[in-house]
Amino acid sequence: MIVLGFDTATQSTAVALRSADGGTLQTRDDPAPDGHPGHATRLLGMAGELLAAAGLGWDALERIAVGVGPGRFTGLRVGIATARGLAQSLAVEVVGISSLRALAFVAAARESEARATLAVIDARRGEAFAAGYPAASDFSREGLPGGEPLDGEIVFPRALGPADLREIGAGLERRAGTPGRRWRAVGDGAVHFRAELQSAGVEVAEDCSPLHLVDAGAICELGARAAAGSFEQVLPDYRRTPDAALALKRPVSPKGAGS
Repeated sequence: MIVLGFDTATQSTAVALRSADGGTLQTRDDPAPDGHPGHATRLLGMAGELLAAAGLGWDALERIAVGVGPGRFTGLRVGIATARGLAQSLAVEVVGISSLRALAFVAAARESEARATLAVIDARRGEAFAAGYPAASDFSREGLPGGEPLDGEIVFPRALGPADLREIGAGLERRAGTPGRRWRAVGDGAVHFRAELQSAGVEVAEDCSPLHLVDAGAICELGARAAAGSFEQVLPDYRRTPDAALALKRPVSPKGAGS
């Protein structure tokens, strides 16, 4: 199956093209920490470059796979709107893939020995999104957003603060049933909250490790295994109220009040 996969849940724009024989071409745009994400301006161009490199046209695609987060609001909106628009215009299947699950999938695949993984994405506002995956997690059961978790998957349905991460890290062995086995955290959130996680006994990959980057090849691979649905089922996993919605809830002082 020929799958175009991409993820825009973080600062980076990651795109991959999976060929019918399972081979993968990848490209990504990783701006500086204080740089502006290029999701809106780079995503389609990067996809077109991969198709051209493979000698394929857009009409060769059989499925679109997109990371649905959790992650940055604007990035998720751009990625999911693009995936849904492509699926409609090309009349191809579309699936949504957890960005946290994609992080853990790569970490598990690259380990020489089975190890439990805590995937952590920086949620900004001093918080992080996280999910835990025991060493025996069966990633072949990937499904649409809102579906059943994987066997043993530990889902944290809200953004977590530093104290939450320390508490969760300290309790992972008990919750996952892996006594004596240390967990390893990956993702930009793991880098940002390294001190909190390490103080709870969780290992964190080196800052420069590629394991901290959401891999579009993993989005493609999990997308090829997923059950396809309608484009309306592919929705962003925000896990908290967007900034714009919070602003609308704030009381507005009458003009001139307090003057």
